[in-house]
Amino acid sequence: MSKAQFENKISSLKKLQELREEWQKSKSRVCFTNGCFDILHKGHVKYLSEAKALGDILIVAVNSDDSVKRLNKAPNRPVNDEASRAYLIAALEFVDIVVVFNEDTPENLINEIIPDVLVKGGDYEPSVEDRNHPKYIVGRDVVLKNGGSVKTIDFVEGFSTTETLKKIGN
Repeated sequence: MSKAQFENKISSLKKLQELREEWQKSKSRVCFTNGCFDILHKGHVKYLSEAKALGDILIVAVNSDDSVKRLNKAPNRPVNDEASRAYLIAALEFVDIVVVFNEDTPENLINEIIPDVLVKGGDYEPSVEDRNHPKYIVGRDVVLKNGGSVKTIDFVEGFSTTETLKKIGN
């Protein structure tokens, strides 16, 4: 894959909506996941490759810098800016489209795209219906209502951006 090809995987919402219509016509199964992906590591790669295996198209929504800051992960986060994080995720061969979102959650994006499969990490629970519960998966209601499914993927033990930053002393 050439540089231009993977850079073209970074999309606007408008372009993503057009692509979604094409994918629906071709009956492609669309998977959606999101995250900060601040310092790309083995856990991210395994997670995203397993998410791709759940469908034909993998859309990855990356939190904007402002969105990451509002999550209060740590005062120095994100380490990498949104353009760099989107670029790295787009370079992964099994990721089809990357979109950056600025809201606190990807709920609006999920409502626009209506993926066939919504994927989150193992710290969430697909069966939780209470929106205020910490294990609730945002967007599950619209995906399920439209005949889709909600899945979780286990973490790779010992791999997280927070743990990586601890190892290097930040």
